[in-house]
Amino acid sequence: MLTSLAVTPLSPWCFPLCPQPPDWALDWAALQHEFPWLGPMRDCPQDPVWHAEGNVLEHTKLVCEALVALDAWRALPPTDRSALFAAALMHDVGKPLATRHDHQGIRSPRHAAKGARLARTLLWEELLPAESLERFQLREQIVGLIRFHALPLHTANLDEARREMVAASQVVRLDRLAILAQADAAGRQAANRQELLERVEWFRELARENHCYTEPRRFASPHTRYVYFQGRELDPDVEVYDDTQLEVIVLSGLPGAGKDHWTTENAVGWPVVSLDAIRKTLGVDPEDNQGAVIAHAKELARTYLRRNVPFVWNATNVTRDLRRQLIGLLSNYHARVRIAYVETAWHELLRRNARRAARVPEAVLRKLAGKLEVPDVTESQQVEYAIG
Repeated sequence: MLTSLAVTPLSPWCFPLCPQPPDWALDWAALQHEFPWLGPMRDCPQDPVWHAEGNVLEHTKLVCEALVALDAWRALPPTDRSALFAAALMHDVGKPLATRHDHQGIRSPRHAAKGARLARTLLWEELLPAESLERFQLREQIVGLIRFHALPLHTANLDEARREMVAASQVVRLDRLAILAQADAAGRQAANRQELLERVEWFRELARENHCYTEPRRFASPHTRYVYFQGRELDPDVEVYDDTQLEVIVLSGLPGAGKDHWTTENAVGWPVVSLDAIRKTLGVDPEDNQGAVIAHAKELARTYLRRNVPFVWNATNVTRDLRRQLIGLLSNYHARVRIAYVETAWHELLRRNARRAARVPEAVLRKLAGKLEVPDVTESQQVEYAIG
């Protein structure tokens, strides 16, 4: 059972065309030929005040060059080097999706979050199939680096920076994130470039002070951690009183991932609130409005919550917002939530889906995958991952 995404030892994995010793050569032309998703970056402009070097692709090239030149990157184990190189190459892959022109100039709001979701899809389908827990962990480290890549460069308010840093440490190694941010700052032409590099050093020091530079920030208990990430001001080392009275398992995963099988194996005898079953009962198609299905499911859940009966909530729950709303409801009834995320290799997911009686159209499946945000321990008292 896992409670974090800390990477365990792997057999070596090498990202294609990742520079290798002794010459550490970066073959940029080969990378562009190998990865078509780099193409849209060439046509994506950036604000010249912050990126006088030009478009996103040019910036990405400079970031990769800066990363490969860093002694800290070269000293890493081969798999870690590959993961960081992949993150550098993909760190702004979301900018073509997010960039807009308005009265404030050229902006790319939420490009890191969009890029993280796109990178997960690209890695899952082709570059790093989740065929084992180890490969899944490695992929999520890369995705986490992309998701949080701007954090060391844009931390100003101390209290806000500390909370964001502690949250990020639950998902990704902050010493690796600092290396990526250093390359990101170095790989640009901007008047504040030196200031950005100094921010990275400040980030490193703050992470060390908060005991989360090379490992997740520890908490006195899982419930203390959960309450902390709900926004309460508290000392992570002081245990919060646990007022939970029952456990609810919230499943998460794409259709065909194996959630029903997981329930059969791990929650024998537990009542199940299944959105698929409710759709069938109410005669609602998965692509129709789901309001009636959700309302029915929540009312059924409340009957168990009022009686303090543990149960399973079986649905895709692919986004943080969906899970946050559900977990909020459960917490109001003093439930302790265990999220179980279920995943299989992409080709296996398609095969299983094709064999399902209620097959999900592949276009819908890909759309769901594009929205997927894998659960992490900032969301509930416990998270576990069933991969394979």
